[in-house]
Order: sequence, then C-alpha cells, then structure tokens
Amino acid sequence: MPKVTDAHRAARRDEILDAAQRVFARKGYRGSSIAAIIDESGLSAGAIYSYFEGKQELFHAVVERTLDVRTSQIAAGAGEQPRSPGELIRSVLVSMRGQPISTMAPQIWAEAAVEPETRKVVARVYEQLGRMLRAELTAWASGNPARVDGDPEAWAARVTPVLISIVPGFMAQRMTMSDFDEDAYLDALVDAFRG
Repeated sequence: MPKVTDAHRAARRDEILDAAQRVFARKGYRGSSIAAIIDESGLSAGAIYSYFEGKQELFHAVVERTLDVRTSQIAAGAGEQPRSPGELIRSVLVSMRGQPISTMAPQIWAEAAVEPETRKVVARVYEQLGRMLRAELTAWASGNPARVDGDPEAWAARVTPVLISIVPGFMAQRMTMSDFDEDAYLDALVDAFRG
C-alpha cells in the first residue's frame, strides 16, 4: 500500500474544511451535522473522523482558517504608504465582500459568546488583527502628528479597538437591512475619520 504523503494529508484536510465551511455557511453551526458535512464532502465518515473528532473541532478549524486567511489578505493589502484610519478599516471591509467570512462571522461571534474554545480562537485572531492594524496606524500617526492626540503608538492602541468594532456593525447592517447602501457606508466611514 502506498504511503500517504504530508501534502496529500494537507489537501484532504483542506477538502474536509472546505465542505464543512460550505455547510456551516448554509445551515449555521447549530443547524449543521457531521452527516451533512460527510454528504457535502463526498468522503466517508471514517475519512472525516481520521482528521477531526467531531463537529465542534471542525468548526474551530474552519473558524481559525477563515480568520487567518482574512488577516493575511488584509496584511497583503498594505502598501508602502500607511493608510488613514478610515481608509484602513474601509480596506478591511472591502476585502470581505463576497467571501465566506460574510456569513460565517456572525455565527463565529455567536458561538464565541457561549463556547470557551471558540472564544479562544476568536481572541487569538483579534489579537493578530489588532497588532497588524496598530502597526499601520502607528506608522500613519507618526507621519501625521497634527492629526492625532499624543504619542502615535498610544493613539494607535486607543483607536484600534474602535476600528475593529466597526466590522460587526457593518456586517450586521449589510445582512439585515434591505436598503443598506454599502458603498455610501464605506465612503462615509472614510469621511468620518478625516477630522
């Protein structure tokens, strides 16, 4: 019998995570089941369970991968010139358009509110996102001292949690308000931080 390579195992794991993500995005965490994930993947139950103990572990892996991909894409969007606070958070929101995170994020936040392991995953990713945003905001503040109050690093540390908190509000409005004008919101966001 041929030996299974690490690359094959990684590809199979990603295949399972892709199937689980599609099921979670369609049915929500609570409405999903291992049976639905097995059906979606086209793999056997044994194949799924050889990688993951169950639905909760699968959800945590999907959450971590989804959030890691988002933070990597946001970091990749940084240019040579640091973006202003409004431009920075606008780029974060624009990068989420049409991505699975749009439907997954509210589920992730809901599970994090009641489930400690999901909370740990989300906290780790928020810390990573916070460090990334703080670094760019510090660079921007250093180049625009008249636009900030006090030390650029301290200012960035105060502003970062505010910017992060904009994401859930934007996503909730986009999901629930039929007349939500996404582009107008994003333009107003940049205007609000011009001050």
